[in-house]
Amino acid sequence: MTDDAYLFLVDETTAHLGVPPAALGELSCMDTAAVVAWLAAQKVTATSPHLRIVPPEEREAIPADAERVPVPLSDEELSRLRSRTAPEATVPLEEELRAYRDCTDGRDELLTRALAAGVPAHRIAELTGEDLGTVRAAGQR
Repeated sequence: MTDDAYLFLVDETTAHLGVPPAALGELSCMDTAAVVAWLAAQKVTATSPHLRIVPPEEREAIPADAERVPVPLSDEELSRLRSRTAPEATVPLEEELRAYRDCTDGRDELLTRALAAGVPAHRIAELTGEDLGTVRAAGQR
């Protein structure tokens, strides 16, 4: 499976597929020579109501006869796309998971710094809510 998302064109019968790229905000791939040339060849603009994008794992949903082009997305862009294609019921949970990821970013480095500064492992575990074994493991890296 490719890691590229796909831009493709829809007609009235497939208009529910994918997400309009303009709904995702700025995407770096839209300014690449390949995408600009593809849009020109299709005689559409980046804001066309017939233009859609899907994440890599949903490329099989694109009709076989649809015009398409693979496009690379950054991790953040791909995350935004996946959020827009997620079932509505899971969107709040995905937001919580992103917040969790953001607040735990750099966790191991922080634990290592605290241990190096002399904060006892049991105190770090108490303050962070991390398992004592996890704290001690950070000190052995």
